[in-house]
Amino acid sequence: ALDVSIQAQIIALLKRLSRAEAEGDRVYAVVLGSAVNQDGASNGITAPNPLAQEAVLEAAYRRAGVSPGRVRYVEAHGTGTKLGDPIEMKALAAVMGRGRPPGETCAVGSVKTNIGHLEAGAGIAGLIKVALSLAHRQIPPSLHFETPNPYIPFDEICLRVQRTLGDWPGGDAPALAGVSSFGFGGTNAHVVLA
Repeated sequence: ALDVSIQAQIIALLKRLSRAEAEGDRVYAVVLGSAVNQDGASNGITAPNPLAQEAVLEAAYRRAGVSPGRVRYVEAHGTGTKLGDPIEMKALAAVMGRGRPPGETCAVGSVKTNIGHLEAGAGIAGLIKVALSLAHRQIPPSLHFETPNPYIPFDEICLRVQRTLGDWPGGDAPALAGVSSFGFGGTNAHVVLA
């Protein structure tokens, strides 16, 4: 019998773009901007504050100098909860709809559908997924997504769940994406990548 062990290590290394290019590194994505805030008062850990989520998104896109309407994919925190997911999608729809041409949608997904919830590692897993998606100019599907949450009106908002592997929308236009991660203690973070 042949015993083969494979150990894969995936890391995210952040460097200034000029340094990475000078050192010959392969660049998967560029961080254009980010923001972090705190949920503040809410109805508990399973009921996040939608105004705080909107505020962190607005701050991240303002710092990135990017109109949210140009973003084609957002990696949602997406824990699959009846209350948290509708709150997150409502905040995303409110911000991502700004400047978006009528009829154009923004794909959303969550790496949790592929690998589960990594707790403190969930945010970096989402960032790595999006960096690889940008590098390959493809958006992977949200595995195991079958029935939309009935409290999320996908037919009325600019968001749609990515169900199949697809090419990055927009042809040769710069590929832009966002990554959200929300901590158990109420920390909200959003990063804008290109």
